[in-house]
Amino acid sequence: MNTAAPPRQLVGRMEALADPVRLRLLRLLERQELGVAELCEIVQLPQSTVSRHLKQLSDQGWVTSHRAGTSNLYRLAADELDEAPRALWGVVREEAARWPSSRQDDLRLAHRLEERRRESLSFFAGAAASWDALRAELFGDGFVRAALVALLPTEWTVADLGCGTGALVAELAGAVRRVVGVDQSAEMLAAARERVAGLSHVELLEGDLAELPIEDATCDAALMVLSLAYAPHPAAALAELARVLKPGGRAAIVDLLPHDSDDLRHRLGQAGRGFAPASLRAMLHRAGMNGVTVRPLPPDPDARGPALFLATANRRA
Repeated sequence: MNTAAPPRQLVGRMEALADPVRLRLLRLLERQELGVAELCEIVQLPQSTVSRHLKQLSDQGWVTSHRAGTSNLYRLAADELDEAPRALWGVVREEAARWPSSRQDDLRLAHRLEERRRESLSFFAGAAASWDALRAELFGDGFVRAALVALLPTEWTVADLGCGTGALVAELAGAVRRVVGVDQSAEMLAAARERVAGLSHVELLEGDLAELPIEDATCDAALMVLSLAYAPHPAAALAELARVLKPGGRAAIVDLLPHDSDDLRHRLGQAGRGFAPASLRAMLHRAGMNGVTVRPLPPDPDARGPALFLATANRRA
């Protein structure tokens, strides 16, 4: 329940509205967050005048501001106002909207917002060629994976088969009900356990991809990311992947396309030299999967290894 404002505060707020310029500023700031220079341009008044009025509006709680670069951006403090000031503003705003000066303000605001849009388009037109590199330099690429992981249904159980040190397990843990990670390396699992320590809905298990320590039809989705190439018997590993999925469960596999580098295979300790899409599709069909797609992934500009593919499929009902 709202309490009544003290008389002095209420009078101060009413006095703050007793000026046509301040009413014009409030109308603009209710519709758009703006800086002082933009407000000066719209209301056609000098900066000293606009700043003085903004200070009084701020002192009386009508507007709020925050720092953006070297300037402040202002907006109407609609969420911070009590019931009485909101009602008062509603009445005054309707009257001020009829003024010719307010209509001029509306036209200049629309023009300023169109200029903002053009400035944004101009930036991206010039940055298009280098945008991906610039974004990666400033922000990396982890946010893309985080956004995609966030699309998973929160009630799912997801298995990361060949989870390694648990990087993907940790990301999945923030999005779904339960995560099961499996890896055959005790050392990798030790690192993964450190990474997800304290997460009770994550289970890490030591096991072979061809003999998963997971019960039948208990997972909504399963991932194999750069792990199938380590399986001596890939078909058996894919059959196990299908076994642990619920009917209709989703699988995603990322691994190497065929390559001819024995040196790379030995250096990475992999059992094979990648997978041909047709061969992989056939193995997935035999494993009990349908809706199989296999497509090459665009190579990362900085990557020096073989090209990768992404395969997706569903377990047959």
